[in-house]
Amino acid sequence: MADMNLETFVHHLHFDVDQLYPSDWEVNWADAPLPYKLYRGQLEIPLSGHLPLTLLSREAPVEPNLATIGHFLWLAYGLGQLSQTFLPSTQPPMFHHAYRRFPPSGGALYPSELYVYLKMDEIPSGVYHYNAAHHRLVLLREGNFDAYLGRSLIHPCDISRCFGALFVSTVFWKNFFKYNQFAYRLQGMDAGAAIGQALEVAERFGLETTVCFQFLDRAVHHLLGLEESQENVYAVLPLSTHPTTTWFHPLATEDRPEICDGDLCRELEPLQTAQFIKSRTILPYPSLLEMQRASGLASHGQAPTIRWPVGAVPSDHDGAARWKLPPAECPSYDLLAVCRRRYSPGMDFAWCPLDARKLSSLLWNAASTSYKTDIYHPDGRLPSGFEWYAVVHGVKGVPDGAYAYGAEPHVLTLIAPGDHRLFLQQSMTMHTVNLSEVPICLHLGGDRHHWIRELGVRGYRIQQMVAGMLTQRLLLSAAALGMNGHPLLGFDSAACDHLYQLGSRGQTSLVQIPVGHTRAGTRWTGSLHS
Repeated sequence: MADMNLETFVHHLHFDVDQLYPSDWEVNWADAPLPYKLYRGQLEIPLSGHLPLTLLSREAPVEPNLATIGHFLWLAYGLGQLSQTFLPSTQPPMFHHAYRRFPPSGGALYPSELYVYLKMDEIPSGVYHYNAAHHRLVLLREGNFDAYLGRSLIHPCDISRCFGALFVSTVFWKNFFKYNQFAYRLQGMDAGAAIGQALEVAERFGLETTVCFQFLDRAVHHLLGLEESQENVYAVLPLSTHPTTTWFHPLATEDRPEICDGDLCRELEPLQTAQFIKSRTILPYPSLLEMQRASGLASHGQAPTIRWPVGAVPSDHDGAARWKLPPAECPSYDLLAVCRRRYSPGMDFAWCPLDARKLSSLLWNAASTSYKTDIYHPDGRLPSGFEWYAVVHGVKGVPDGAYAYGAEPHVLTLIAPGDHRLFLQQSMTMHTVNLSEVPICLHLGGDRHHWIRELGVRGYRIQQMVAGMLTQRLLLSAAALGMNGHPLLGFDSAACDHLYQLGSRGQTSLVQIPVGHTRAGTRWTGSLHS
């Protein structure tokens, strides 16, 4: 696969998915991997099972203890619910059981894993894996790694001011076994949803954090003891209780000595660990590994100098009808209750008309993010024009049509009038949602070239992660308003781009999210909580 055209592969991921599956592809469910990673023979530290009953408002920042870390990890990516779904179409009819987490995942496969570097009095300082199956910390490497981790990040960040850091990884096989090469797109979105959930939970705990997408990959993997051909870290989130207005110091980057991953790796002995994933046979995934190799950063000098386009995305909608939305309501809510309420409804959507105020609140809350990352503009704005687009039907005060949403000045701009739900239904590759039952179908538009021009091939997975972060924000906003959303990647991106006229704006549709009310379905859900 050395001569594989990576940009062609990215094109197939969005516009020609059939090219990614072998003609004889069959999923071997009997040999499926576990949805969580298990280590054997390592020191394990149990976390408290007395988990919070509510998570209402931002708490005053205090130095976290082991109980706080346990609550944070469980809310971010722990096993929250046991789900049992009746499948009447199977012969014979059967029940499907699944352990669910609070952020969504394609096929409920959860390819991400969480690791955490902690410096606390109650436990040895070091690097741990979060064992979601048993709600425990598994010690991988003991010691203080402030200097090592700080030098692993492309942009200087003072890790000594942090009590730790969170690592979000992707285990390739965990969803390649089902989705083949399309797994690469799903994994980025899934990692982003997990990051978005962690950011929301951190804010409620009064923790300060940022998302580092750029780091020396091999050095970070060496620290955690990961086999790069099986699992990659996608993001690092330093964690602090100190208010931090500036996480990164651009001037310090210029004066920084050149650091290579090999120099750092030689400072630490390799880790030898035993793991259990259940699958007896793991098929090769050369395309994913080729993308991984092309995305890797081996030295600080290899990182690109980012020059984001200046100015807003050009608009082709001058003179189009605009609807000023009513003021959005941004009430405080119990994040834990919202997380429990949130699920992907599938065929459980039930038609219920909305008023413009609820649509206004949904869009405003979804768009009003303040996430900090190492790829933002200096003023904190997301680069390359992420924008929300919506097909609206039956919303009181807003005529049916396809719209672009602008957070400033909080208006909907009409692109194509009419009811487009049937068009979107026909554009889906799998009809897992009945769009005639939903009043809003949202699409997130982003750079059509997936930031490859600015960040190389690594830009693709970063864009997918940011899309996942914004999607999770939208899903929580919908649940807080008494609705639910179902993120979908199985849709015709080119058809949706044509509907919204995205081509001339240099954008493409990254994810499709029907939003509406739901009925009681054929799924029983129980909380895993004491």
